[in-house]
Amino acid sequence: MEASETEGRTFMQAISEKYSPENFPCRRGPGMGVVVVPSRQQGSPMKDRLNLPSVLVLNGSGISHAGEEGEIAAFCTHVVELDLSHNKLQDWLEISKIVSNIPNLEFLNLSSNQLSDAVLEPDCAKAFSSIRRLVLNNTQVSWYTVHTFTQEMPELEELFLCLNEYTTVTPATMPCPTLRLLHITDNSLQEWSEVRKFGSMFPALDTLVMANNNLNSIQDSGEILQRLFPNLRSINLHNAGLNRWEDIEKLNFLPKLEEVRLQGIPLLQAYTSMERRSLMIAQLPSVTSLNGSAVTDCEREDAERFFIRYHLDHSEEELPHRLHKHPCIFKNKAQRRALAAQDVQILRQSPIAERKCCTALMS
Repeated sequence: MEASETEGRTFMQAISEKYSPENFPCRRGPGMGVVVVPSRQQGSPMKDRLNLPSVLVLNGSGISHAGEEGEIAAFCTHVVELDLSHNKLQDWLEISKIVSNIPNLEFLNLSSNQLSDAVLEPDCAKAFSSIRRLVLNNTQVSWYTVHTFTQEMPELEELFLCLNEYTTVTPATMPCPTLRLLHITDNSLQEWSEVRKFGSMFPALDTLVMANNNLNSIQDSGEILQRLFPNLRSINLHNAGLNRWEDIEKLNFLPKLEEVRLQGIPLLQAYTSMERRSLMIAQLPSVTSLNGSAVTDCEREDAERFFIRYHLDHSEEELPHRLHKHPCIFKNKAQRRALAAQDVQILRQSPIAERKCCTALMS
């Protein structure tokens, strides 16, 4: 049956059509739940038996309304994940009628529903309190809506806000202490003054995915970066607008950073693929994964040797921070080449040990 172009169909109509016994033979197995309810009236379109999995995928089903809430509660108690992307949902109240009757729901995908003009009241947002992962990609939801959710969802751990045309970030009045992952790719957050707001909004943030935002620089000092993102372990800045090595070096001030994704940035365009990876590894001494590939001890040693040799003919003013802070090492070309022949452990030593090495090289 084709969905009405103007009114759409109800959530329960979509379930009945997709998961009816005619389409899926009744069976039990991992993640499956066979629900038996008596028909309320003869000829009811609701099937007496529905074979529902614990993960419901109803994307592109023309859903615009919840339908009978009692039937949702009877059929969906065991459901933990629900995909409602690419439907016709435009009212948070209707969505809350669905969600409030699925008590074990942990994952909800509402991507590509037209929700830009929908108003979310705090009491309505309480219906989403059990959800841990919420996907609002391409919904153009306002920051007010986002903040209403984060204040009423005590279990929220992952939030997806891609393709929402954000150019600025509106700060929250209260932080969300549970959020671990923020996926906010394909927006227009070019200024670091906007990105830094995520630090106070999500103090436990572990993973920040910001690909395709054309971020132009990282402007805070190292001390401020440590305070803003004390728990950040992974950052994705693919296709950012970064064009200075100083911006890359600032990532070292994130105390727990281990994983970095940095492809397609202007700074690296002039280098070969080998040079890009080697220079990035050497500039980020604590990173264990770069662009999805693990950094081995052997690769890091090779990268740091390349890093030293690459800068042999640079002036002191042109040296990156890791080398510029010890200018005595690079006082003249002869000493530079002597250093290049030494073990790269000099890059990993304490300042006292480095001074001893400098003295030995200069004697």
